[in-house]
Amino acid sequence: MYKIEEAKDYFVFVEQRDGKIMDVALELIGEATKLVKETDGYKVVGILLGSDIKDLAQEAIAYGCDKVIVVDDVHLKTYVPEPYTKCMAQIIEEFKPDGLFIGATSLGRDLGPRVAARIKTGLTADATLIQVDPEKEGNKLLWVTRPAFGGNLFGTIICPDFRPQTATIRPGVLEKNQPDTNRKGEVINFDVELSDADVNYEILDIVQRIAEGIDITKADILVSGGRGVGGPEGFKVLEECAKELDAVVSGSRAAVDAGWIEKAKQVGQTGKTVRPLVYIACGISGAVQHVAGMDKADLIIAINKDKYAPIFDVAHIGIVGDLFTVLPELTSELKNIKK
Repeated sequence: MYKIEEAKDYFVFVEQRDGKIMDVALELIGEATKLVKETDGYKVVGILLGSDIKDLAQEAIAYGCDKVIVVDDVHLKTYVPEPYTKCMAQIIEEFKPDGLFIGATSLGRDLGPRVAARIKTGLTADATLIQVDPEKEGNKLLWVTRPAFGGNLFGTIICPDFRPQTATIRPGVLEKNQPDTNRKGEVINFDVELSDADVNYEILDIVQRIAEGIDITKADILVSGGRGVGGPEGFKVLEECAKELDAVVSGSRAAVDAGWIEKAKQVGQTGKTVRPLVYIACGISGAVQHVAGMDKADLIIAINKDKYAPIFDVAHIGIVGDLFTVLPELTSELKNIKK
């Protein structure tokens, strides 16, 4: 591999599916634009792999990429580990990035470790924070933070001896830039020769899982329940309130483990990270694992009988009371407003 002093720029894997760039890739581009401000002369470089996806390069530039490296090949239409890994490895060997950021999606969690192993570097998985070394001015070492021990602790990991400094980052924890369609950038068409061995597979069928309801990461308002809701019947009270608010119901891990709400609606470190306009936490104690998944909400309203519950430490509005008294009153008032 290359020497550390040769390394330059922050590369983002611009994950796309069916011709649409994933939100997490745009979030990573946004974060990379912040990081380059602390590393003189660095640029944000996107890596775009797929088939008939060249037009997406300009979208990546609009969101903050200075350059986009495109590998457009029919064998990359659907994600398959070997050809994707080979393309990524060849790009890294050619352009020598200092940092490589990949979204911690199902695809990214498979691709990231493969690429890191192929190019013989380290990988911090499922990260929630990236920053340039805050202790030494001018040092380009990245500090990458991720949860450990089930989310009870957070560890900061560095990769001082190998490049690129590679991390997969959870969706929803970073912010996208506002797109600027007038931004100019460089598009580099990169050719990777895929051998017969690289594409020695046959895709018989692709089965898409149809998710029911609205994705909680897309919701503007979430009414979320925890252990204090007491059971499936308790969630009906949340659903009634959510209906009046045009909101979506979600839950904590305790509620999911108890079988009161489906896994797809779990908020927290082992669920989904959400960033709604309003987050109403009902009967949720506020364990660090849960808070890590919702503390970026614009407005957090907590309802809990325990005035010492940790959720009140992050809430903008705290209501000490029984949710089965508070929520029905709120629902009733909302109905009156709509009359």
